[in-house]
Amino acid sequence: MIKVIGVRFRQAGKIYFFDPLDFEVEVGQHVIVETARGIEYGHVVLGCREVDEDKVVQPLKPVIRVATPEDDEKAILNKEKERSAYKICLEKIQKHELEMKLIDAEYTFDNNKVLFYFTADGRIDFRELVKDLAAVFKTRIELRQIGVRDETKILGGIGICGRPLCCNTYLSEFVPVSIKMAKEQNLSLNPIKISGVCGRLMCCLKNEEETYEYLNSTLPNVGDYVNTVDGLRGEVQSVSVLRQLVKVIVTLSNEDKEVREYKVKDLRFKPRRRKEKTQITDEELKALEALEKKEGKSRLDDN
Repeated sequence: MIKVIGVRFRQAGKIYFFDPLDFEVEVGQHVIVETARGIEYGHVVLGCREVDEDKVVQPLKPVIRVATPEDDEKAILNKEKERSAYKICLEKIQKHELEMKLIDAEYTFDNNKVLFYFTADGRIDFRELVKDLAAVFKTRIELRQIGVRDETKILGGIGICGRPLCCNTYLSEFVPVSIKMAKEQNLSLNPIKISGVCGRLMCCLKNEEETYEYLNSTLPNVGDYVNTVDGLRGEVQSVSVLRQLVKVIVTLSNEDKEVREYKVKDLRFKPRRRKEKTQITDEELKALEALEKKEGKSRLDDN
């Protein structure tokens, strides 16, 4: 076991572990640490704890110090400088007539580097832009092309659920999502309703995928014939996945038909899953196909 604290940085949702040494570090504090990018100002999100050594990337770097009031002031000053750097970079992009969208500017804590995040369709030749920026800021310049999901992660916003976006609040990395997940959860296949702010499939489709897969596996399909606990036989009209209830059109002794609702445990049927045809318009089908292509491209960009 090894003692660590968890630290998160501004543009990285992932939590990084550091050795707290003998510092008394609490959640909510800021610390100064050394990373691959240089000296950084990080936010402590996990207090001191012991974890297995194989859960930590070695070598574990130590905390340099708990942030002082001077460090806090420098972090605030850096944010002001970043706003100015953003405006200057926008002007330079317009000057060079580059087809790119600037998302954010970030100074490393020690000011050894300025990073500019942008999105663009395809590759951009920004060599002349880098030269111009280096001449202005007199420090190392890095332009980093990101995807639309990363753009949304940086900018943040409110989802259709009314809550802050998952990617901006706690998701450390993006997981693959697919339209199949929406089908499994019986959601509308209207692309507008299953897409997030970024224009890609909502990340939260992954959250309940395993639960729905299990619950669906215990239910008959609509159109299947089942035997009921009261000795009747009928056709499945509809299913309630979460409540595990099934509406069945049963045939009574006098040949009348009636819709009755049963708990799935009160039915006997041969479990089998088959693809159910979902009625969607041609426009929605084309939009879904385009969305799936974008999802594939996003995964390639992430890799």
